[in-house]
Amino acid sequence: MHIYKRLLKYLRPYSWRLIVSGVCMVGVAMLTASLAYLVKPALDEIFFQKNSQMLIYIPLLVALVYLVKGLCDFGQYYLMSYIGQSVIRDLRAQMFEKLEEMSVGFFVRHSTGELLSRMNNDVSMVQGAITSAITGLVRDALTVVALVCVVFYRDFKLALIALAVFPLAIYPLLSFGKKLKRYSRRMLVSLEEITERLNETITGIRIVKAFAMEDYERAKFDQVNQTLFNAFMQRFKVRALSNPVMETLGGMGVCAIVFYGGYQVINGQSTQGTFFSFMAALLMLYEPIKRINEVNITIQEGISAGERIFALLDSPTDVMDRPGAIILENVRHEILFDKVTFAYETEPVLKDITIRIRAGEAIAVVGESGVGKSTLLDLLPRFYDVTSGRILIDGTDLRDMTQRSLRENIGIVTQQTILFDDTIRNNIAYGRPDLPLQKVMEAAKAANAHDFVINLPYGYDTMIGENGIKLSGGERQRIAIARALLKNPPVLILDEATSSLDSDSEKAVQSALEVLMRGRTTLVVAHRLSTIRNVDRINVLVNGRIAEEGSHDELLALGGEFARIYHAQFVLQDNLKNVEAHSENLL
Repeated sequence: MHIYKRLLKYLRPYSWRLIVSGVCMVGVAMLTASLAYLVKPALDEIFFQKNSQMLIYIPLLVALVYLVKGLCDFGQYYLMSYIGQSVIRDLRAQMFEKLEEMSVGFFVRHSTGELLSRMNNDVSMVQGAITSAITGLVRDALTVVALVCVVFYRDFKLALIALAVFPLAIYPLLSFGKKLKRYSRRMLVSLEEITERLNETITGIRIVKAFAMEDYERAKFDQVNQTLFNAFMQRFKVRALSNPVMETLGGMGVCAIVFYGGYQVINGQSTQGTFFSFMAALLMLYEPIKRINEVNITIQEGISAGERIFALLDSPTDVMDRPGAIILENVRHEILFDKVTFAYETEPVLKDITIRIRAGEAIAVVGESGVGKSTLLDLLPRFYDVTSGRILIDGTDLRDMTQRSLRENIGIVTQQTILFDDTIRNNIAYGRPDLPLQKVMEAAKAANAHDFVINLPYGYDTMIGENGIKLSGGERQRIAIARALLKNPPVLILDEATSSLDSDSEKAVQSALEVLMRGRTTLVVAHRLSTIRNVDRINVLVNGRIAEEGSHDELLALGGEFARIYHAQFVLQDNLKNVEAHSENLL
């Protein structure tokens, strides 16, 4: 119940709507009971006494009761729907804010499907537990109380017989609730898995088709789809059982009452009007009791979803601003990696790294795949925090600066270019939609992007699709460079920005990068060593440590690790050129 109490706190901002809705629920309950109460005068006065005056008054009164009851029902339904959607909006906003606070490491540990499922499926189930459940619980509980009063007022003994059945319903009610909570948790996990499978398949559809793996992916999807089906069917089985069990128990009570009540009427101990008024109230009483059973099921499902939501909201943020963190305004002197060690889990990826970068310098980090080059660069914008050691900018530890100001001073262009399903203009001016088009065009020209942009159907207003799918790799990179140019940061990170491009695209992008690097403190990770000839220093990583440091020519002359990688690349390139030339001769 701790989870449910925590969920109910989200209702506080909507207290007055909740109060008005509660008044409407009271109205519905009282008016429902009054209909059962009116059965006796209707039967006794109209049908048995043949009172013509009551023939006018009672139908008018019943019509008025239904009218007011309908208005109250509308009021409570609309207000609770408003509250429910507001709670959903608030929960999603809080979850999204939490996700934005988390470090990059959090998204490595949690799949996209899992996070999407919690934002959508789990939150939707919580809505039912908070609003539908409260509406049903309050309205139906009040209705039960009002009808019980009518039942006892009409016939005390019959009421005791009828209500004797109710305690028997408590055990199945609790049993169904426990099972529903367990099955709902399984269902949510299955929804998470199917969301992840869909996300992976759609994102990687080019690879699926390129390898003709449609049948393989279909089989994997069928497996998780069947698991989800089984989870749903277990849930529906319990739901399907709950109402018949409640109705069977209720039917037993009705049988006993018909027998005893009929006996009283036959023996003149009660009137037909009293008995039918009692029966009307009793039959109306079983309906809200059944709905309370449904409410219990909905609450248990909501608690399962709430546990998963709060597990996300309570996740510790491993990269946070320290109290009193300062604002970084610029990089005036140097960036220092001071004996930096970093581990994702237990085994260090980087070990005792020390690199000094003076303002305006360009340094490169090279090495074999998997030695930690990109990880080293990820530490500068605090995508991760160092495990030991420190990173200083102008003598101040990164952890003593606000993350926002730190990242505002850093521009990043990576191999995996991230663009948004928006216009080219909005991608270049990301987050600044009011920026004049002229400024955007200047950045695009400097990035060698303007010429291809103006040839697109709508120029800078062309929609580029999800992650820029309508553009080529080189075009996407130049848009990313234009975005970085427009940001105009003093520090620049280039993480293998040309490694996936063909030679023509690489030349255009490399030219744009040279413009971008001018006058900036730049850290480069390069796969193609030919692209870093002109940097001030090159750091060679081997097994997570700096093995060599120097200029391009110095490291070649040294004949160490850098020279080995460099010559291996050029041998490979020569072989490829020979293969291409041989292929052309054959053609």
